[in-house]
Amino acid sequence: MTFRGSLRVRLLVVALGLLMIGILVSDALVLRELRHHLVDRVDRQVTAFGQLMARLSPALLDRADPARSPQLLGGFDLINDLSVVYLDASGQVVSSAAAGPGTPPAVRGGGAAVFEVDGWRMSVAPRPGGGSVVVGASLAAVDDILTRLLVFCLITESLLVTALGVAGWFGVPAALRPLRNIERTAGAIAAGDLRQRVTVEGPPGSEVARLAGVLNDMLAQIERAFAARASSEARMRQFVADVGHELRTPLFGIAGSAELHLMRETSSPGEIDRTMRRIDTEARRLTGLVEDLLLLARLDEPAAGPVLEPAPMDLRTLAADARDQLAALGPGRPVTPVSYTQRQLGDEARLRQVVVNLVGNVHAHTPPDAPVRIGVGRAGDRAVLEIADGGPGVPAGERERIFERFHRGETSRDRSGGGGSGLGLSIVRSLVVAHGGQVEVRDTAGGGAVFRVSLPVHTEDAQGLCGNGQEDRARSAHAGDSGTDQEVRGDRGG
Repeated sequence: MTFRGSLRVRLLVVALGLLMIGILVSDALVLRELRHHLVDRVDRQVTAFGQLMARLSPALLDRADPARSPQLLGGFDLINDLSVVYLDASGQVVSSAAAGPGTPPAVRGGGAAVFEVDGWRMSVAPRPGGGSVVVGASLAAVDDILTRLLVFCLITESLLVTALGVAGWFGVPAALRPLRNIERTAGAIAAGDLRQRVTVEGPPGSEVARLAGVLNDMLAQIERAFAARASSEARMRQFVADVGHELRTPLFGIAGSAELHLMRETSSPGEIDRTMRRIDTEARRLTGLVEDLLLLARLDEPAAGPVLEPAPMDLRTLAADARDQLAALGPGRPVTPVSYTQRQLGDEARLRQVVVNLVGNVHAHTPPDAPVRIGVGRAGDRAVLEIADGGPGVPAGERERIFERFHRGETSRDRSGGGGSGLGLSIVRSLVVAHGGQVEVRDTAGGGAVFRVSLPVHTEDAQGLCGNGQEDRARSAHAGDSGTDQEVRGDRGG
């Protein structure tokens, strides 16, 4: 059966229903036990009286005055009707007498010493000379007591249930107050206020307190999820806008060069050559930007397939490439390599792309004469590659954001090692993370920044590749450890 209505009504109906069932069951058990006790008392009295009458002659009943037959009830309790019947050996009635208004049932003997017939308790006692005497007592008095008790219980219990129902009607709302608070909080959250929390009521460890705690944890997770979603949507909108801006620049360059060429009626070979070179430059820039975006998309989505092809390599090769690239970009820049043998597994082409972006970052955002240190080594269980410069540095508030895509901070000039797309340092971080490592930028003592790339060391492969195990455990030689831990103002826009 399903009850419709408020929780208040349903709780009252269920509680009062269970109470009534419990009371009725209790009444039935009490009345049953009381009847058993009263009937047992009647049985003891009729049995004793039957044994007495068995010793007397039936002639006594014949000589007894019918008007005085009620005297037979003297000394009995719970008995208002009494019957005495003498039977001969064949079971025929020899003599009988009755006292009380009730009509005793016909008796022809019984197989048991005490039995019940039509609401009468009958006791059979054998006579010494043969035959038997049957004494019967009506249970009308017992039934009357039980009936009056049942009526009294029903009236009392009806009043009790009514009083409890009224008290419960006004008392249940107080018990349901925490649920109403939860309802109000849920309504406020549904209206958009995700900062709302459920007030914890009741003793610690109670059901309501535990429910409130679980709901608050759930609400906190929902709020964080919504905040993350909003942040993600904002970043996506900004990313799309930045991509459109970056794609528009080379496309406008290509379209403008082509339109200028078409507007000229005649063009000299030199002008055509310059136009095609501008178109080629912008096309290469556009291709590089698209390739960077595709690479980041593949790094962000593992299901797109493997991006890395790990193989045995030595980080000193990357340090040498960085030194050569810096020398080519700025021949007058002082470069100090400090490196130890550090062999491990890695995708050398991708890690070289990391170094190229970091070096291009240094070249783009530091003075031509700013010193640079390149260190390779090992710190604990991490292989380390550091590029430190003596440039103007990175503000503290931008040290993490410079790795975001298309980030443009106060010191950013929208340049990167990848050609000015604003994705250079974002690609650096994504590739390093794909190798299981991390990249960070920090201040140096002399004013500047150091970009530190740390990668996990693959011990088994390193031992098989390095001839000297002690050489692999050489201390990491990075500029910051020797007082030249400087700061890079690289692709500060990402």
